[in-house]
Amino acid sequence: MDHSPLALSGRKIRFALVGCGRISGNHFSALKQHGDHCELVGVCDTDYKALEKAAGSTGAHPYRSLESMLEGCNADAVIITTPSGLHSRQAIQVADSGRHVITEKPMATRWEDGKRMVAACDERRVRLFVVKQNRRNTTLQMLKKAVEERRFGRIHMVNVNVFWTRPQEYYDSARWRGTWEFDGGAFMNQASHYVDLLEWLIGPVESLHAYTATLQRNIEVEDTGVMSLRWRNGALGSVNVTMLTYPKNLEGSITVLGEKGTVRIGGMALNEVQHWEFAERRDEDDHVKEASYQTSSVYGFGHALYYENVIKALWGEAEAETDGREGLKTLEVLIATYLSARDGRRVALPLEY
Repeated sequence: MDHSPLALSGRKIRFALVGCGRISGNHFSALKQHGDHCELVGVCDTDYKALEKAAGSTGAHPYRSLESMLEGCNADAVIITTPSGLHSRQAIQVADSGRHVITEKPMATRWEDGKRMVAACDERRVRLFVVKQNRRNTTLQMLKKAVEERRFGRIHMVNVNVFWTRPQEYYDSARWRGTWEFDGGAFMNQASHYVDLLEWLIGPVESLHAYTATLQRNIEVEDTGVMSLRWRNGALGSVNVTMLTYPKNLEGSITVLGEKGTVRIGGMALNEVQHWEFAERRDEDDHVKEASYQTSSVYGFGHALYYENVIKALWGEAEAETDGREGLKTLEVLIATYLSARDGRRVALPLEY
């Protein structure tokens, strides 16, 4: 089956999804919004109730294993929304079947696994997309534009806070949650999208030093962590993460302090422009507050916009905004964070030359 952009151009893209848990609904909803350009032809899960629910709500054909879905389904691309530790093996399986891969964050929990995913997709000449829907939020698009237009002048300091809560029941709801092998901790799992902002917005990280702790939850991994970092452009910054905020999610924010500008985007999940000030005003600055939006979800509303790029990339009409190599940048910072916390040392990037 030919899945090249030339072969896919102008027709509906056929997607299948493996892992019908917590985040899958966001993907189903996004694909439905693009119903004129794509269709969901298969869903897969080892949990029969989750599978039955997904098949019932989407009308897609249910499969009890990834192997059976790859054998019996005519999908052009497979979306992987399973536990993080399974992403690498499953992505390689999908690539070996000649299909494109869309994987949820983090793309893998180990550095070597992430590199293997990229290599396998390169070898099979299929696309690898890593889901980073927060980049598509209006608030962050505005911040990205301000950075690219050098409105801050020299950036001096960047602070990221993720003050959320995940009760013990959350971790107890599935055996894989809170484990090193399948999940990763507060940095790797919950704060992954925020760690992604460090390189996407500010540039390559030069080095970092981190501390992690398991203060309250009965899990293998950390429920709380802090990181100090230096970028290659000289900026300094910090990331503060906890899943122990009482009594509910409080804040997901980024503050950028520069020579000629100060911006803070906060709210529960980067959904509010709380401060926007530059030495040189522009007419567009009068409308920044309009970018703020209400949300009760830490996932934001970027999945539909994310799939717009995926579909256009598969049609050969656009470049993938978050491909496997872009995903590796985030994974590298995450792995460096854990190495630093484990060994009590500053870790320089890149991890290897």
